[in-house]
Amino acid sequence: MKRSAGTLRPPSVPPQVVAARTGVAVVFGLNGLAVASWFARVPAARDALGLTPGQLGALLLALSAGAVLALSTAGALTHRLGTARTVAGGTGLAALGLALAGVAASDWRAVPAVAVGLFALGYGSGTCDVAMNVEAAVVERRLVRTVMPRFHAAWSLGTVAGAAAGAASARVGAAIGPHLGLAAAVTLGGTLLAVRSFLPASAPPADATTGSRRGSGALAAWREPRTLLIGLLVLVMAFTEGTANDWLAVAFVDGHRVTEALGALAFGVFVAAMTVGRTTGTIALDRWGRVPVLLGGTVLAAIGATTTVLADPWPLALAGVVVWGLGASLGFPVGISAAADEEERAAARVSVVSMIGYTAFLAGPPLVGLLGDRVGSLRALLVVPFMLLPALVLVPVARPPADRP
Repeated sequence: MKRSAGTLRPPSVPPQVVAARTGVAVVFGLNGLAVASWFARVPAARDALGLTPGQLGALLLALSAGAVLALSTAGALTHRLGTARTVAGGTGLAALGLALAGVAASDWRAVPAVAVGLFALGYGSGTCDVAMNVEAAVVERRLVRTVMPRFHAAWSLGTVAGAAAGAASARVGAAIGPHLGLAAAVTLGGTLLAVRSFLPASAPPADATTGSRRGSGALAAWREPRTLLIGLLVLVMAFTEGTANDWLAVAFVDGHRVTEALGALAFGVFVAAMTVGRTTGTIALDRWGRVPVLLGGTVLAAIGATTTVLADPWPLALAGVVVWGLGASLGFPVGISAAADEEERAAARVSVVSMIGYTAFLAGPPLVGLLGDRVGSLRALLVVPFMLLPALVLVPVARPPADRP
């Protein structure tokens, strides 16, 4: 997002906005911790349940289905309850689902119970995702500078912590149930403290209020070509990120023949690269603008994913994971910022873009799983560059209104 030098920072930032910025970052981080805690233990859960790649993909679909379904209700919940209460409630449900999935996978060996837990984790996390992004967009506008990628960097940092804890747990042979139960408790407790610093809810603009009551706001956003194209771009970038989250650990174990701990490490390297890209990416965005940065990132992600699959030995493939993570890091947060360019229409557009984007999390696991049954879970990851390269034509839709001809 290019801004003139005089508007990079406001003359003074109210303390409540600074506190809200910190609270939002903490919520993003804890949401990432919860999701990554599950993904890091997917190989162990797969082995405990005795699943094939296709069956595992079908099970992961429960998580994605919960997240996508949440997007149809999260906007209304956020409008009715406010961001703080919606985030708290969503996180409570996600924490319960995470704990249930862990116990069901390790102790009960019950696939249906794991699916229920994953659905709750997805629904709660998806609800929290919409509400925390709405709060983040408000904070970004109050700060008058590009910070959205850094909130998503906090999410990635949380996934780094979750992946690291998962790798350590796998290395020492810790059971999945206690590990995920502890992660659930930390996530819920920290979130309940963090939402206390969110900005007070304010009355929406008159047209936004009308839209929320009659549904016209969301319907109008669904008829906007730019909003739909941004959603399609976010869908591809979400698929790029989500495929790595779902399958990297398993693909390294099965395809590169490494240990479960090293598989979790590969996932951790990816989310670490995502964190670095999102933390430093705001500098590139303010200097060169959204379109050049996203074009370069998309190409990098395609190169990195290809290297991850084809490189041998596995340390070289791990270098590909780094490039993949750096390239994919800015797509989702920049897409959300682009949807929120105009404050009076931000809530409806963010909801539409999020719903389109999250379709990737619904379709991704079974698609890669079915491919994995035929070519192996590692080579199935080549679907990522095949989707990324055509998506280059969509990048210009993210251009801010001030930069459009």
